[in-house]
Amino acid sequence: MLQILADGLVIGSVISLGAIGLSLTLSIVRFSNFSHGELLGWGSYLALSALAVFSATREFLATPLGPFSFGWGLLGALLVSTVLTALLALMLDHVLFRRLRSQGSITLVIASFGAALALRNLLLFWYGGVPQYYSQNLQIAIPILPRSVWGGLRVTADQLFVLALTLATVTALHLFLRHSTLGRSMRATAINPSLARVAGIDPERVLRATWIIGGMLAAVAGVFAGITVQLRPTLGVDLLLPLFAAVILGGIGSVWGAVLGGFIVGLAESASVSIVGAEYRAAAAFAVLILILMVRPTGLFPEKH
Repeated sequence: MLQILADGLVIGSVISLGAIGLSLTLSIVRFSNFSHGELLGWGSYLALSALAVFSATREFLATPLGPFSFGWGLLGALLVSTVLTALLALMLDHVLFRRLRSQGSITLVIASFGAALALRNLLLFWYGGVPQYYSQNLQIAIPILPRSVWGGLRVTADQLFVLALTLATVTALHLFLRHSTLGRSMRATAINPSLARVAGIDPERVLRATWIIGGMLAAVAGVFAGITVQLRPTLGVDLLLPLFAAVILGGIGSVWGAVLGGFIVGLAESASVSIVGAEYRAAAAFAVLILILMVRPTGLFPEKH
Protein backbone atom coordinates (compact mmCIF):
# COMPACT_ATOMS: atom_id res chain seq x y z
CA MET A 1 0.00 0.00 0.00
CA LEU A 2 2.71 2.49 0.97
CA GLN A 3 4.78 1.52 -2.06
CA ILE A 4 1.82 2.23 -4.34
CA LEU A 5 1.42 5.61 -2.66
CA ALA A 6 5.09 6.50 -3.11
CA ASP A 7 5.17 5.42 -6.76
CA GLY A 8 1.95 7.34 -7.39
CA LEU A 9 3.41 10.52 -5.92
CA VAL A 10 6.44 10.27 -8.21
CA ILE A 11 4.26 9.75 -11.28
CA GLY A 12 1.98 12.53 -10.04
CA SER A 13 4.91 14.94 -9.74
CA VAL A 14 5.57 14.71 -13.48
CA ILE A 15 1.89 15.00 -14.35
CA SER A 16 1.34 17.91 -11.94
CA LEU A 17 4.09 20.11 -13.36
CA GLY A 18 2.93 19.50 -16.92
CA ALA A 19 -0.71 20.05 -15.94
CA ILE A 20 0.00 23.47 -14.42
CA GLY A 21 1.25 24.84 -17.73
CA LEU A 22 -1.69 23.30 -19.56
CA SER A 23 -4.12 24.76 -17.01
CA LEU A 24 -2.62 28.25 -17.43
CA THR A 25 -2.97 27.96 -21.21
CA LEU A 26 -6.59 26.88 -20.91
CA SER A 27 -7.52 29.70 -18.52
CA ILE A 28 -5.50 32.56 -20.05
CA VAL A 29 -4.95 31.76 -23.75
CA ARG A 30 -8.37 30.02 -23.71
CA PHE A 31 -7.91 26.96 -25.88
CA SER A 32 -6.95 23.32 -25.38
CA ASN A 33 -3.35 23.10 -26.51
CA PHE A 34 -2.77 19.51 -27.65
CA SER A 35 0.86 20.32 -28.48
CA HIS A 36 1.65 20.96 -24.83
CA GLY A 37 2.60 17.33 -24.26
CA GLU A 38 5.28 17.60 -26.94
CA LEU A 39 6.92 20.39 -24.95
CA LEU A 40 7.58 17.79 -22.24
CA GLY A 41 9.20 15.52 -24.82
CA TRP A 42 11.32 18.30 -26.27
CA GLY A 43 12.32 19.50 -22.81
CA SER A 44 13.58 16.05 -21.87
CA TYR A 45 15.60 15.62 -25.07
CA LEU A 46 17.00 19.15 -25.07
CA ALA A 47 18.34 18.38 -21.59
CA LEU A 48 19.89 15.18 -22.97
CA SER A 49 21.72 17.16 -25.66
CA ALA A 50 22.91 19.77 -23.16
CA LEU A 51 24.07 17.01 -20.81
CA ALA A 52 26.10 15.41 -23.62
CA VAL A 53 27.83 18.74 -24.29
CA PHE A 54 28.56 19.38 -20.61
CA SER A 55 29.87 15.85 -20.04
CA ALA A 56 32.14 16.06 -23.09
CA THR A 57 33.69 19.37 -22.01
CA ARG A 58 34.04 18.74 -18.27
CA GLU A 59 34.32 15.16 -17.06
CA PHE A 60 33.46 15.98 -13.45
CA LEU A 61 30.00 17.19 -14.54
CA ALA A 62 29.08 13.59 -15.37
CA THR A 63 30.12 12.28 -11.93
CA PRO A 64 27.07 11.36 -9.83
CA LEU A 65 26.31 13.51 -6.81
CA GLY A 66 26.19 11.36 -3.69
CA PRO A 67 23.36 8.82 -3.89
CA PHE A 68 21.87 10.29 -7.09
CA SER A 69 22.30 8.77 -10.53
CA PHE A 70 23.18 12.19 -12.02
CA GLY A 71 25.68 14.95 -11.41
CA TRP A 72 26.00 18.70 -11.84
CA GLY A 73 25.82 18.24 -15.60
CA LEU A 74 22.16 17.23 -15.52
CA LEU A 75 21.26 20.11 -13.21
CA GLY A 76 22.88 22.52 -15.65
CA ALA A 77 21.19 20.74 -18.56
CA LEU A 78 17.86 21.17 -16.77
CA LEU A 79 18.37 24.95 -16.65
CA VAL A 80 19.34 25.05 -20.33
CA SER A 81 16.31 22.94 -21.22
CA THR A 82 13.88 25.23 -19.38
CA VAL A 83 15.16 28.24 -21.32
CA LEU A 84 15.12 26.50 -24.70
CA THR A 85 11.68 24.93 -24.16
CA ALA A 86 10.26 28.30 -23.12
CA LEU A 87 11.67 29.77 -26.35
CA LEU A 88 10.12 26.89 -28.30
CA ALA A 89 6.73 27.63 -26.72
CA LEU A 90 7.08 31.32 -27.57
CA MET A 91 8.04 30.45 -31.14
CA LEU A 92 4.96 28.24 -31.51
CA ASP A 93 2.77 31.10 -30.36
CA HIS A 94 4.50 33.66 -32.59
CA VAL A 95 4.55 31.52 -35.72
CA LEU A 96 1.23 29.71 -35.37
CA PHE A 97 -1.20 30.47 -32.56
CA ARG A 98 -1.02 34.26 -32.50
CA ARG A 99 -1.97 34.42 -36.16
CA LEU A 100 -5.03 32.23 -35.57
CA ARG A 101 -6.47 33.71 -32.35
CA SER A 102 -9.04 35.74 -34.22
CA GLN A 103 -10.33 32.54 -35.89
CA GLY A 104 -11.63 31.11 -32.61
CA SER A 105 -10.69 28.30 -30.25
CA ILE A 106 -11.67 25.45 -32.60
CA THR A 107 -9.14 26.61 -35.18
CA LEU A 108 -6.48 26.88 -32.46
CA VAL A 109 -7.21 23.37 -31.22
CA ILE A 110 -6.89 21.91 -34.72
CA ALA A 111 -3.67 23.87 -35.24
CA SER A 112 -2.29 22.50 -31.98
CA PHE A 113 -2.94 18.95 -33.25
CA GLY A 114 -0.85 19.72 -36.33
CA ALA A 115 1.88 21.31 -34.24
CA ALA A 116 1.97 18.24 -31.97
CA LEU A 117 2.41 15.88 -34.93
CA ALA A 118 5.18 18.05 -36.40
CA LEU A 119 7.06 18.35 -33.10
CA ARG A 120 6.78 14.63 -32.36
CA ASN A 121 8.05 13.58 -35.77
CA LEU A 122 10.92 16.08 -35.65
CA LEU A 123 11.90 14.64 -32.29
CA LEU A 124 11.77 11.12 -33.71
CA PHE A 125 13.79 12.16 -36.77
CA TRP A 126 16.60 13.84 -34.80
CA TYR A 127 16.91 11.50 -31.84
CA GLY A 128 15.60 8.19 -33.17
CA GLY A 129 13.06 5.86 -31.64
CA VAL A 130 15.33 3.99 -29.21
CA PRO A 131 14.67 4.84 -25.53
CA GLN A 132 17.55 6.68 -23.87
CA TYR A 133 18.66 7.52 -20.34
CA TYR A 134 20.40 10.43 -18.66
CA SER A 135 22.66 8.04 -16.77
CA GLN A 136 23.60 4.37 -16.91
CA ASN A 137 24.30 4.32 -13.17
CA LEU A 138 22.13 1.79 -11.38
CA GLN A 139 19.88 3.20 -8.66
CA ILE A 140 19.39 1.10 -5.54
CA ALA A 141 16.10 1.70 -3.73
CA ILE A 142 16.51 2.74 -0.11
CA PRO A 143 14.35 0.77 2.37
CA ILE A 144 12.37 3.27 4.43
CA LEU A 145 9.95 0.88 6.14
CA PRO A 146 10.11 -2.93 6.53
CA ARG A 147 7.71 -5.18 4.62
CA SER A 148 5.87 -5.93 7.85
CA VAL A 149 4.52 -2.35 7.84
CA TRP A 150 1.86 -2.05 5.12
CA GLY A 151 3.98 -4.00 2.67
CA GLY A 152 7.08 -1.87 3.23
CA LEU A 153 8.41 1.19 1.43
CA ARG A 154 11.47 1.58 -0.80
CA VAL A 155 12.41 4.71 -2.72
CA THR A 156 15.41 5.85 -4.72
CA ALA A 157 17.33 9.06 -4.14
CA ASP A 158 16.25 10.26 -7.59
CA GLN A 159 12.59 9.86 -6.65
CA LEU A 160 13.09 11.88 -3.46
CA PHE A 161 14.82 14.58 -5.54
CA VAL A 162 11.87 14.72 -7.95
CA LEU A 163 9.34 15.04 -5.11
CA ALA A 164 11.33 17.73 -3.31
CA LEU A 165 11.98 19.84 -6.41
CA THR A 166 8.34 19.52 -7.50
CA LEU A 167 7.18 20.91 -4.15
CA ALA A 168 9.73 23.75 -4.35
CA THR A 169 8.74 24.61 -7.95
CA VAL A 170 5.01 24.66 -7.22
CA THR A 171 5.51 26.76 -4.09
CA ALA A 172 7.65 29.28 -5.99
CA LEU A 173 5.03 29.51 -8.75
CA HIS A 174 2.26 30.00 -6.16
CA LEU A 175 4.18 32.89 -4.56
CA PHE A 176 4.85 34.41 -7.99
CA LEU A 177 1.17 34.33 -9.01
CA ARG A 178 -0.01 35.66 -5.66
CA HIS A 179 2.48 38.39 -4.88
CA SER A 180 4.14 39.63 -8.09
CA THR A 181 2.61 42.28 -10.34
CA LEU A 182 2.86 40.05 -13.40
CA GLY A 183 1.38 37.12 -11.50
CA ARG A 184 -1.62 39.17 -10.39
CA SER A 185 -2.05 40.37 -13.99
CA MET A 186 -2.13 36.76 -15.17
CA ARG A 187 -4.77 35.87 -12.58
CA ALA A 188 -6.86 38.90 -13.52
CA THR A 189 -6.66 38.03 -17.22
CA ALA A 190 -7.73 34.45 -16.49
CA ILE A 191 -10.77 35.63 -14.52
CA ASN A 192 -11.95 38.46 -16.81
CA PRO A 193 -9.77 39.36 -19.82
CA SER A 194 -11.97 42.28 -20.91
CA LEU A 195 -11.90 43.92 -17.49
CA ALA A 196 -8.17 43.28 -17.19
CA ARG A 197 -7.60 45.07 -20.51
CA VAL A 198 -9.69 48.04 -19.34
CA ALA A 199 -7.61 48.16 -16.15
CA GLY A 200 -4.47 48.70 -18.24
CA ILE A 201 -3.04 45.18 -18.24
CA ASP A 202 -1.10 44.40 -21.41
CA PRO A 203 -2.64 41.15 -22.75
CA GLU A 204 0.36 40.34 -24.97
CA ARG A 205 2.72 40.57 -21.99
CA VAL A 206 0.49 38.21 -20.03
CA LEU A 207 0.30 35.77 -22.96
CA ARG A 208 4.09 35.75 -23.33
CA ALA A 209 4.50 35.06 -19.63
CA THR A 210 1.99 32.22 -19.86
CA TRP A 211 3.87 30.52 -22.69
CA ILE A 212 7.21 30.99 -20.94
CA ILE A 213 6.01 29.55 -17.63
CA GLY A 214 4.20 26.71 -19.36
CA GLY A 215 7.29 25.85 -21.41
CA MET A 216 9.60 25.95 -18.39
CA LEU A 217 7.33 23.72 -16.32
CA ALA A 218 6.97 21.31 -19.24
CA ALA A 219 10.76 21.07 -19.50
CA VAL A 220 11.10 20.29 -15.79
CA ALA A 221 8.34 17.67 -16.03
CA GLY A 222 10.00 16.08 -19.06
CA VAL A 223 13.38 15.88 -17.35
CA PHE A 224 11.77 14.37 -14.26
CA ALA A 225 10.11 11.74 -16.46
CA GLY A 226 13.51 10.98 -17.98
CA ILE A 227 15.13 10.68 -14.54
CA THR A 228 12.52 8.35 -13.06
CA VAL A 229 11.67 6.28 -16.15
CA GLN A 230 13.32 6.86 -19.54
CA LEU A 231 13.37 9.17 -22.53
CA ARG A 232 11.32 8.25 -25.59
CA PRO A 233 9.93 10.30 -28.50
CA THR A 234 6.37 9.36 -27.56
CA LEU A 235 6.74 10.79 -24.05
CA GLY A 236 4.56 13.79 -24.86
CA VAL A 237 1.64 11.94 -26.40
CA ASP A 238 1.78 9.29 -23.65
CA LEU A 239 1.39 11.97 -20.99
CA LEU A 240 -1.08 14.21 -22.82
CA LEU A 241 -4.31 12.53 -21.69
CA PRO A 242 -3.18 12.26 -18.04
CA LEU A 243 -2.31 15.98 -18.19
CA PHE A 244 -5.80 16.88 -19.38
CA ALA A 245 -7.31 14.55 -16.78
CA ALA A 246 -5.36 16.31 -14.02
CA VAL A 247 -6.39 19.77 -15.24
CA ILE A 248 -10.09 18.89 -15.47
CA LEU A 249 -10.01 17.03 -12.18
CA GLY A 250 -8.34 19.88 -10.29
CA GLY A 251 -10.35 22.65 -11.92
CA ILE A 252 -9.24 24.74 -14.90
CA GLY A 253 -7.14 27.73 -13.85
CA SER A 254 -6.21 26.43 -10.40
CA VAL A 255 -2.50 25.79 -9.84
CA TRP A 256 -2.97 23.75 -6.68
CA GLY A 257 -5.95 22.03 -8.30
CA ALA A 258 -3.69 20.89 -11.15
CA VAL A 259 -1.15 19.66 -8.61
CA LEU A 260 -3.75 17.71 -6.64
CA GLY A 261 -5.31 16.41 -9.85
CA GLY A 262 -1.89 15.26 -11.03
CA PHE A 263 -1.24 13.38 -7.81
CA ILE A 264 -4.68 11.73 -7.92
CA VAL A 265 -4.11 10.60 -11.52
CA GLY A 266 -0.62 9.37 -10.56
CA LEU A 267 -1.98 7.41 -7.62
CA ALA A 268 -4.73 5.89 -9.77
CA GLU A 269 -2.18 4.79 -12.38
CA SER A 270 0.14 3.37 -9.72
CA ALA A 271 -2.67 1.41 -8.06
CA SER A 272 -3.94 0.06 -11.38
CA VAL A 273 -0.53 -1.47 -12.17
CA SER A 274 -0.75 -3.64 -9.04
CA ILE A 275 -4.46 -4.39 -9.23
CA VAL A 276 -5.46 -4.80 -12.89
CA GLY A 277 -2.19 -4.53 -14.83
CA ALA A 278 -0.12 -1.80 -16.47
CA GLU A 279 -2.13 -1.89 -19.71
CA TYR A 280 -5.15 -0.44 -17.87
CA ARG A 281 -3.39 2.40 -16.06
CA ALA A 282 -4.81 5.13 -18.33
CA ALA A 283 -8.32 3.68 -18.04
CA ALA A 284 -8.04 3.62 -14.23
CA ALA A 285 -7.04 7.28 -14.15
CA PHE A 286 -10.04 8.28 -16.25
CA ALA A 287 -12.36 6.13 -14.15
CA VAL A 288 -11.32 8.15 -11.11
CA LEU A 289 -11.81 11.34 -13.12
CA ILE A 290 -15.37 10.38 -14.07
CA LEU A 291 -16.28 9.40 -10.50
CA ILE A 292 -15.06 12.69 -9.03
CA LEU A 293 -16.65 14.81 -11.75
CA MET A 294 -19.99 13.15 -11.05
CA VAL A 295 -19.79 14.75 -7.60
CA ARG A 296 -17.85 17.93 -8.53
CA PRO A 297 -18.54 18.77 -12.23
CA THR A 298 -16.34 21.89 -12.09
CA GLY A 299 -13.38 20.03 -10.58
CA LEU A 300 -12.00 20.03 -7.07
CA PHE A 301 -10.76 23.63 -7.03
CA PRO A 302 -12.37 25.63 -9.84
CA GLU A 303 -11.11 29.17 -10.37
CA LYS A 304 -13.58 31.62 -8.89
CA HIS A 305 -15.06 34.18 -11.32
